[in-house]
Amino acid sequence: MYDFAYHRAKSAADATALLKGKSEGRAMAGGMTLIPTLKQRLARPSDVVDLAGAKDLAGIKAEGGGLTIGAMTRHGAVATSTEVKSTIPALASLAGHIGDPQVRNRGTIGGSVANNDPAADYPAAVLALGATINTTTRKIAADQFFKGLFETALGEGELITSISFPKPEKAAYVKFPNPASRYAMVGVFVAKTAGGVRVAVTGAGPGVFRVKAMEDALAKNFSSAAIKDIKVPTDGLNSDIHGSAEYRAHLVGVMARRAVDAASK
Repeated sequence: MYDFAYHRAKSAADATALLKGKSEGRAMAGGMTLIPTLKQRLARPSDVVDLAGAKDLAGIKAEGGGLTIGAMTRHGAVATSTEVKSTIPALASLAGHIGDPQVRNRGTIGGSVANNDPAADYPAAVLALGATINTTTRKIAADQFFKGLFETALGEGELITSISFPKPEKAAYVKFPNPASRYAMVGVFVAKTAGGVRVAVTGAGPGVFRVKAMEDALAKNFSSAAIKDIKVPTDGLNSDIHGSAEYRAHLVGVMARRAVDAASK
């Protein structure tokens, strides 16, 4: 681990001030990704701003018929929240299957979304539900937020403060987890909202993506039978020791059908 200056922010505004002018500064939420990369000397920030003390960044509110979840809200809190369970049970279920208890009690929703790991679970929920990412400077629609492998629309020094989710009519998330890491080899979040049907896939490619063919079919007939013959192209999908691109493409179809069945119950 390289030397860096450590700061503990008291609020979102304090964190923004501490990061200002530090082009090599990094904000730290739960530290699930940053700490391992620091230990392996894969990152060399000049400053690390710890957000754990920023109380204004945590919490869950039911408002506007949906939910707003603070960026520093732990996975475990999302999984056990009565508000989340009653408003978007699929989101509570997703959070309850992230990693292991240690990860769920340290990792945060904002940290996961900002990191945009290609196999993370939350990006699929954010994209499928058409959520809005609220930051220290603006509001960003989910479709404009995720840019690619570990890349988002966040600018230098810009922090996620909360994420607002509309309440869906139906929704479910099903993933095929890597047995060791619990990361999604393929995860599919299906949601039927007032704006239509959205299908978001994580784990299969270099970033979360939507499957328009499935969305169009489900908009006409929300059943697993409606998408049973839809094939996902293998171009651009991940292929590694855990599974080939062809295998992942097959899993997208299987997980999507299971998600539709779960959402229809």
